[in-house]
Amino acid sequence: MTARIDMGMASGSSMGLDLEELLATRLLVQGNSGSGKSHLLRRLLEQSAEWVQQVIIDPEGDFVTLAEKYGHIVVDGERTEGELVGIANRIRQHRVSCVLTLEGLDVENQMRAAGWFLNGLFDADRDYWYPALIVVDEAQMFAPAVGGDVPDDARKLSLGAMTNLMCRGRKRGLAGVIATQRLAKLAKNVAAEASNFLMGRTFLDIDMARAADLLGMERRQAEMFRDLQRGAFVALGPALSRRPVSVNIGPVETSARSSSPKLMPLPDAKPDVDVEDLIFTPSADELRDPPKRRPAPQPRPSTDILAELSRAAPAAALETVPERPAAAALDPAEREERLNAVLDEILSNPDAGFRSDAELYQDFLVRARMRRIAGNPMSLSDFRRRAAISRSGVDEETAQSEAWGKVLELSGRVTDDLQGVFLLMAKAALLGEPCPPDAAIARVYGTHSARRARRLLSYFEEQGLIVLHTDFSGKRIAAFPDLDAETAPGNPDAADEVLAAE
Repeated sequence: MTARIDMGMASGSSMGLDLEELLATRLLVQGNSGSGKSHLLRRLLEQSAEWVQQVIIDPEGDFVTLAEKYGHIVVDGERTEGELVGIANRIRQHRVSCVLTLEGLDVENQMRAAGWFLNGLFDADRDYWYPALIVVDEAQMFAPAVGGDVPDDARKLSLGAMTNLMCRGRKRGLAGVIATQRLAKLAKNVAAEASNFLMGRTFLDIDMARAADLLGMERRQAEMFRDLQRGAFVALGPALSRRPVSVNIGPVETSARSSSPKLMPLPDAKPDVDVEDLIFTPSADELRDPPKRRPAPQPRPSTDILAELSRAAPAAALETVPERPAAAALDPAEREERLNAVLDEILSNPDAGFRSDAELYQDFLVRARMRRIAGNPMSLSDFRRRAAISRSGVDEETAQSEAWGKVLELSGRVTDDLQGVFLLMAKAALLGEPCPPDAAIARVYGTHSARRARRLLSYFEEQGLIVLHTDFSGKRIAAFPDLDAETAPGNPDAADEVLAAE
């Protein structure tokens, strides 16, 4: 099915956007503040609301007004990681359009909330990989080109989620639509994955040059971006136009809660009023009812159902049931041992390899609370890391070695979902074991597809992490240049030993 929506006027005729093509090729919108980016995104969302599911990452709360007219669910970003991951999974499962509003959060917490939510969408079960437009406003905040004042873990979380969305989201049905004020502030590997562009007014030379490069224009033509009016954009891409064309974005039916400031006349000065007395002297109403100071923000009460279930007794029964003694604090070593036992119990299940990390993480939290392990055991990102190490099958002696520390350092160059495969291959190289077969690689990645396993190895080779070659009998060898190690020859078509043992 082909669906074209009307974005505005170009050269006296309607400018259409092919939604089906957009789902496959993604969109980048660029323009300085006041150039009309939010208006463009609102036009796109309104015109496509009846055709495709929409998820909007909204740092300023401007797009919540879509809820009343188009039925979007508004999700407050001030939630825990578990809550946001669960909501994201249900959003994909039930195909509900939503707006994740991050208004009121500082930049660090906005990045964390957006990262958790996007990862939840990305990690949804394969059965729910329905097509969806993922619109991210102010994308330079979530995928910065350089590190800023926020902690590295928050930046890596957000940047990794944005990279997954733009680089690998297409096969999961996720079509990224990102808008930024400055291309120079946006990570290049995120911007480079878009094939459709709408470039608005910009003034800085570096941004004009990058915009011209992306549109295939000569550098001397870049000056035109300074002359664009508000709401005018240069469009290019398979979903828009095969040649750069100027388009004026059409009107919208809803409006943002915030708007550009307008000039207003000052109030007429009254000759009989002393302005200083008016400002510095409190009125009778203020003396009677003084203005209240804004209270310090209180922590948001948890609505984590798992936390409520883990309570010792229902709140209503606290008066009749004797208070249970508090659980004794665990020794750090004993606590770590219990967490490892829970993790091993979950991953030993034969079906664990084919469940999403988000599902396994929820299972992990339940089991940890059942064993009275106080506090939040670990974050989702830490859980993924430790699960990847466990899936690699590394023994304790090797895990304590200096070479394994180098392996863990190298694994930071791949995304979270690929670390299990990378560690499996690296462990085989360190120990001189046969190169794992495609079936074993597929199991660790969470798929049954041997073809996908081979694509993962090709990806590692493209990144310069491994070098693949074969011996005279055709068996595969994986060499790790950074580790100065390589696997023994292994048959890529051999059966997975773990599954065969089961």
